[in-house]
Amino acid sequence: MRPLAEQDIRNSFINCSKGEAKRVSLPRDLDERPWDDLDFLGWRDPGAPDRSYLVTEREGGPVGITLRFPSSQRGFLHRSMCSLCLTTHPGGGVSLMTARKAGAAGREGNSVGLYMCTDLACSLYVRGKKVPQSGSRFEESLTLEEQIARTTGNLSSFLDKLYV
Repeated sequence: MRPLAEQDIRNSFINCSKGEAKRVSLPRDLDERPWDDLDFLGWRDPGAPDRSYLVTEREGGPVGITLRFPSSQRGFLHRSMCSLCLTTHPGGGVSLMTARKAGAAGREGNSVGLYMCTDLACSLYVRGKKVPQSGSRFEESLTLEEQIARTTGNLSSFLDKLYV
């Protein structure tokens, strides 16, 4: 993924208003992110523990979404395997993240959910750049490139559901 400027990130959001996008708390370490190893930029909002954000490149440029997930007090929505990267995190490292749909459907309250790594570090787990605290990655016969393609394909399928 290419490095993104703050304004590019704010302009990329498809499932929130322009005002909400202006108020998004962006990561302070954008210059330090390992952009070459990222399939998407994902981060949690330090001021809102139930919010996360994800921005990825698609045809036509960056696409960003706002995500919500249950707080740790409501941990019943945790699973142990991420649906994007297939990394296991026993004990709460995977959360059901929901994204409001784009357009009129989102304004009516419709959303789509997916179990994802709570820290949104899927790209780093797939590449072996980050190791889950208490989980693991399955040994696979797929090449690294095939695993990356599967992860980005899973993300693309999720994003496609936001437009329906």
